[in-house]
Amino acid sequence: MRHPRRRLTPAAAVLTAAVLLTGCQGGGGTAPLSLKGLTETADGLPDGGADTCPLPYDLAAAAKEAGVDAAAGPGSARDKDEPAATGEGGKRAKPGESLAENPGALVSCVFHLGDEDVRVHTLATRDPSGVAPLAPVIVSLTASSVDDQLGYLDEVAASDPGEVLVTDSGNVAAVRLEPDGEGHAALLVGAGEAGRTSLDRDTLGDLTEALARQVG
Repeated sequence: MRHPRRRLTPAAAVLTAAVLLTGCQGGGGTAPLSLKGLTETADGLPDGGADTCPLPYDLAAAAKEAGVDAAAGPGSARDKDEPAATGEGGKRAKPGESLAENPGALVSCVFHLGDEDVRVHTLATRDPSGVAPLAPVIVSLTASSVDDQLGYLDEVAASDPGEVLVTDSGNVAAVRLEPDGEGHAALLVGAGEAGRTSLDRDTLGDLTEALARQVG
């Protein structure tokens, strides 16, 4: 059975704080998390990916809030050649793709927490989508099928902003966000791989909550 996490406070659920568009650690200007801003961020990432996350996620701080005592940093613990950040949608969207049919953008960042990878996907679309564009990612992370995840996708789409939902596998969590201006947004966090993680589902929920607060 899935166990929804507690909701964020109303102030935290409304994402009006600044999102850093030019790097994770200082420098550059800021702008509210928005469909337009996230699309510009995704468009600005190199085709081959970047070495740093262009959004203000601090996994070490989030892990501390969640009670995880493990070294954290940007990049994969398993694949040193994998870029730390990639962008999809926006100018890269091809006809027929979900982020072309429902214009939007996805910025994906990978971090390591101890010897595990933590993947943080930030999605914004013009029309409501929950995390449907991330269905292939969820299927891969949970080692399941699309049919197995249809109920979860529906739950996320129907959830209130700030409500964190964890998959049955316990290693993927999602929360809908409220972007500035038009559009809809969501955060998806995956820990470990193939349906396995050293984090329990409550800890993953707390980690996702903490990361959501960093962009809101």
